[in-house]
Amino acid sequence: MLKNYTYWLHTRWPSGRVEKLPVAGEDGSTDVPGLYIAGDLRGIPLLKFAADSGARVMRTIAAGLNGRRDGEVTDVAVIGGGVAGMAAALEARRLGFSCRVFEASEPFSTIVNFPRAKPIYTYPKNMVPEGELQMSADVKEALIEELRAQTDGAGIETEAGRVEQVTKKGEVFELAIADRPGTVEARRVIVAIGRSGDYRKLGVPGEDLDKVFNRLHDPKDYCERKVLVVGGGDSALETAVALAACGAEVTLSYRGDSFSRPKPENVDAVESANVRLALKTTVSEIRNDEVVLDSTGNGAGTETIANDVVFVMIGREAPLDFLRRAGVAIQGEWTRRRAIGFAAFVLFATILYNWKSGGQLSDMIYRNNWWPISIKDTFAAVAQSPGSLAGIIVRSASTPSFWYTLAYSALVVGFGIRRIRRRNTPYVTAQTSVLMAVQVLPLFILPEILLPWLGNNGWLGQGFLDALFPVVDYGNGREYWRAYGFILAWPLNVYNVFTNQPLGWWLAISFVQTFVLIPLAIWRWGKGVYCGWICSCGALAETLGDSQRQKMPHGPGWNRFNMFGQVILAVTVVLLVLRVLSWVMPGSGLASLSNSLLYSRVFGYKWAVDVVLAGIIGYGVYFWYSGRFWCRFMCPLAALMHIYARFSRFRIFADKKKCISCNVCTSVCHMGIDVMNFANKGEPMQDPECVRCSACVQSCPTGVLEFGRVDGEGRPAAVDRLAASPVRMREG
Repeated sequence: MLKNYTYWLHTRWPSGRVEKLPVAGEDGSTDVPGLYIAGDLRGIPLLKFAADSGARVMRTIAAGLNGRRDGEVTDVAVIGGGVAGMAAALEARRLGFSCRVFEASEPFSTIVNFPRAKPIYTYPKNMVPEGELQMSADVKEALIEELRAQTDGAGIETEAGRVEQVTKKGEVFELAIADRPGTVEARRVIVAIGRSGDYRKLGVPGEDLDKVFNRLHDPKDYCERKVLVVGGGDSALETAVALAACGAEVTLSYRGDSFSRPKPENVDAVESANVRLALKTTVSEIRNDEVVLDSTGNGAGTETIANDVVFVMIGREAPLDFLRRAGVAIQGEWTRRRAIGFAAFVLFATILYNWKSGGQLSDMIYRNNWWPISIKDTFAAVAQSPGSLAGIIVRSASTPSFWYTLAYSALVVGFGIRRIRRRNTPYVTAQTSVLMAVQVLPLFILPEILLPWLGNNGWLGQGFLDALFPVVDYGNGREYWRAYGFILAWPLNVYNVFTNQPLGWWLAISFVQTFVLIPLAIWRWGKGVYCGWICSCGALAETLGDSQRQKMPHGPGWNRFNMFGQVILAVTVVLLVLRVLSWVMPGSGLASLSNSLLYSRVFGYKWAVDVVLAGIIGYGVYFWYSGRFWCRFMCPLAALMHIYARFSRFRIFADKKKCISCNVCTSVCHMGIDVMNFANKGEPMQDPECVRCSACVQSCPTGVLEFGRVDGEGRPAAVDRLAASPVRMREG
């Protein structure tokens, strides 16, 4: 039953992995000053983007490349003579900087090695790359001729040689080149070698036989031969179609049950070609004259087929070892420096949340009359004016929550403005503005300043105050902090519900929030209507955490860990039942038990969930596992909304014909959703984890995605009016 529930809730959805790539800024810079990344290694396998990034990186370098030039030291060394490298070289020439381009094989080798007459898709159609290198041809041979004409005409030459090591010595880089004595010196380095690492392996016996290839040069060489093509991407399908057209007997083996990554025209071509499709199969052994396919996914066991040639078309690994040797950080990889930074920040979060939550550190501060008590003492004269705004602020400032919330709000506003400028779409502007307003007004000014000021001046009704903000003997005299409950609903905020005596109005407010308003909003707009537009946790994740979202781990194991939030939700339900029973049976001892379960510093909910999980872990991992770690895996309200979202009409629509399977949408999703899997199939994204951050929509280089909703039959009914895709904005 539990397995069925988890499958229904989430594990049924795909859980794609994200390829490791070098860590590079938007300008191509790395953590090695002076070394830049351009082209496919930035994560977008598009020719126009490669050319654009090469030119832009060179402009960034030119802006900071000042001082005396040494004639023996080249200004810029470009590693890789592909589209990105050549675009950078052209821009260097235009700007008047010396530049040397090193290429291990031949200029534009990736395109040269495409199959003969391969169609070229130069997406986005309306994009004009920065720089002088432009492209318009739609067939391999014509494109190569077009590119060579531009570079040859400008006098750009490449130097044959494989750069094996890049070492920074002071202000100069030294490049060690295979089979060449000495080193080449350069002031700046651009790495534009694409994903030119080793071809991916099947890891099966016989893979090293001479009949196994990783690329197809001329299909005519294999006429009337028995060929196995392995893979499910565009290159595999194009290879199979080209071979079949030349009369080869082709079998296409793919581990999936359908093709989701290739372009629609390639899927149509392979389905109409004379190609045997062996779906849900994997290669278990390659022999001299046959191949063994494992068909257990079809329930058919293994199958041995006659075979002359095998093409393993499953892509190449990024050249990570080369980058590691140069000192470039790789996404998701741990180093000693990274581990030390992580431990130090978790320690900081531990101290912060111990103080904020009234732990041992807070006790010590108050016991010794340290800050922030001294603030109250210093401004005692001001504080004696109970109705003055200054007095209210001074008394509020004597509590940790004031300073914590003030700093929290400042971070949301500061980084929110940065996000608006960085993303610059109507959707992000509206979303971030709402998040900032909600955080500053109802989640700071209202509980910490406005309500105490109005209440102490007698401008709020006594009945209203007693019902919502009981009298206490600290701060401003009443529990105005309960006003956070106007925004932070149960079970994210449990303290307006888990009270010794029931607070009727708060019970009513919490019930309407959690079981009426939020479900209705989610039905219409998805879980992100709260997580992405209202919640304070989401506010910090979308602002301070905006540049960290690509750090969220992906994969099946992490997808299963999503269910941990359901466990915490179950705990809050049990605590609620105990609390209600304690009200019904006041002499039963259940009140004492529920208080222990809620507040005990050993195992209480407040310390285990609010302090350790939501605070220390949730924020401690911010810059290592993205800002949505708590939201995705542990938040009980998100877990409840996850259930609601299974009935939502919200979807992310995908224009499949424009999808290039670059995986950018999945890599930037800080909820771990395999967005690309849905986009490849042209299916509306249904994963209920989505928080409507718009990162996938905005980052898609071809404008594939957009927000919308379906009707009762699951058919597209409408799309969002707020534009979230820069590509679609440019295309009108």
